[in-house]
Amino acid sequence: MRSPIRRPLRRPPGGLPLRAVAPNAVTALALCSGLSGIRFAISGHFELAVVMVLVAGVLDGLDGRVARMLHGESRFGAELDSLSDAISFGVSPALILYLWSLRELPRFGWMAALVLAVFCALRLARFNAHIDADDQPHKSAGFLTGVPAPAGAALALLPLFLWFVTDAPWVRDPRLVAPWTVLVALLMVSSLATFSWGSLKLRPNIRFEAIAIVVAVGAAAVSAPWQTAAAASIAYLLALPFSVAAYARVKRLRASGTTEPSSLPPPSA
Repeated sequence: MRSPIRRPLRRPPGGLPLRAVAPNAVTALALCSGLSGIRFAISGHFELAVVMVLVAGVLDGLDGRVARMLHGESRFGAELDSLSDAISFGVSPALILYLWSLRELPRFGWMAALVLAVFCALRLARFNAHIDADDQPHKSAGFLTGVPAPAGAALALLPLFLWFVTDAPWVRDPRLVAPWTVLVALLMVSSLATFSWGSLKLRPNIRFEAIAIVVAVGAAAVSAPWQTAAAASIAYLLALPFSVAAYARVKRLRASGTTEPSSLPPPSA
């Protein structure tokens, strides 16, 4: 009787490649940082709470670059990133604002916090729903649709930045904080064309000036972090009309059939 032929064991298909662990670990750290912001807000340490949200924003900007560098992009990583963003830039800022100011308006304050958290999740859901779509006019022109979640969190926390700098009681007034929170939430789910900073390219003749500006901003962030954060948030808010105008110009060029490679921003990643 012939003995049965033993076939070599094969590795089961699927599974998460090892190179995808590093970017997912960075995303998990961003999630931990956002959740830690809630913990510090509960204990009344609002500066540390805001720092945790900002750290989550830095980590959120790194995980995608790490994934592309290691060729570790995966659907799992994309879903984990969206979950982390919804908590770090939606739930965490909403609870921080509620514990800091909005709870003085028990009904409408909590409603404003809910709108911020839910609209952030809706924005991320819309992004995931269109992630594989071929027809994305804003993305193909180098723009984003609506204010991205990290920038929205920074805008929502702008009253806190100003309060850290001035300690003015009126900045903490929930009658001002509540409508501001709702406005930021609406900007996140809006269809406004906003700049995608990752797709912007500098001209070769201004590289030195750009490096000098980055150094100056870094020095300002170290010496006066809250003033710098407030100024950056206000500057981003003031840039929104220019991004809308820039996209309208690109749209007109496309409609007229004009091809000006120098005038069209490169597609965003």
